[in-house]
Amino acid sequence: MKLKSTCLLTIWTLSTLTYAQVIAPVVAEVRYSEEDMLPVRSTSLTPGSVERRRLSATGLPAFFIIGDDLRSRTWLKQRLPTLIKLNAVGLVVNIESKAALDNLRQVATGLTLTPVSADDLALRLNLRHYPVLITASSLEQ
Repeated sequence: MKLKSTCLLTIWTLSTLTYAQVIAPVVAEVRYSEEDMLPVRSTSLTPGSVERRRLSATGLPAFFIIGDDLRSRTWLKQRLPTLIKLNAVGLVVNIESKAALDNLRQVATGLTLTPVSADDLALRLNLRHYPVLITASSLEQ
């Protein structure tokens, strides 16, 4: 009899809900911060020289890959006007902390920097080193 009562209660509860309430996805109560995603490591990418090569990726927006290292900081300072002109988005690999990311963002004023693991991207683009700028027509340091 208890099972029958439970089933009737469930049916009654469902019948009082709207269609949207029944099919609406459950949203996570907890929000994760960027700091929760750190540290980020890309094991297949290290600082180093990148040989320029042509790409054929029509429509690909400009982006760049940097890390939390001296070579990337120097490159970022030198290329900043070009990166801003291209409205390039920065993918930051091999970074340990929010403080380190904030320091890079101070250098990259006017640009978006996002911490990511880029191992899959490195494999697809046959990349081993950064910093690198990637556009629809080329991959270059």
